[in-house]
Amino acid sequence: MRIATLTIEHLDEMVAIDRICFGQHWTIDAYRRELNSSNSHFIGWFNSEGLLVGMGCFWAIVDEAHITLLAVHPHHRRQGGGQKILRGLLEQAVKIEMRHSTLEVRGSNSAAIQLYEKMGFENLGWRTKYYQNPEEDAVVMWLTGLQHPDFWLKIG
Repeated sequence: MRIATLTIEHLDEMVAIDRICFGQHWTIDAYRRELNSSNSHFIGWFNSEGLLVGMGCFWAIVDEAHITLLAVHPHHRRQGGGQKILRGLLEQAVKIEMRHSTLEVRGSNSAAIQLYEKMGFENLGWRTKYYQNPEEDAVVMWLTGLQHPDFWLKIG
């Protein structure tokens, strides 16, 4: 299993992971647009055969890495992929001098919330009816200190 930057060559695999994990969070055109944006940063998790089994994305907004996507194929969950993808996103954010990271997560997604808390994110509040199909509130989470010398010690 390896982590690598995603490019337009991975577009079909990205859309397939999206459909399986989210029921089509973004369209193929939205992924294409994001892949071509200098503000979007994609990381993929590949299995030993080179197939994409997980992915993540953040938008670089001023000094904030806003995580917009983190997905792992259901057959590959509970293997540490989510943590590897999140770590890869944060490593990229640190490299481009982001100072903070934010994200929203479904309030019912306790596994994801536990992962984010393990990596140092804190719950800062809720966005009411943020998600659709089904309608659900989002937990807003925030991580600071990405440029602090002890950042990696803090998150393990």
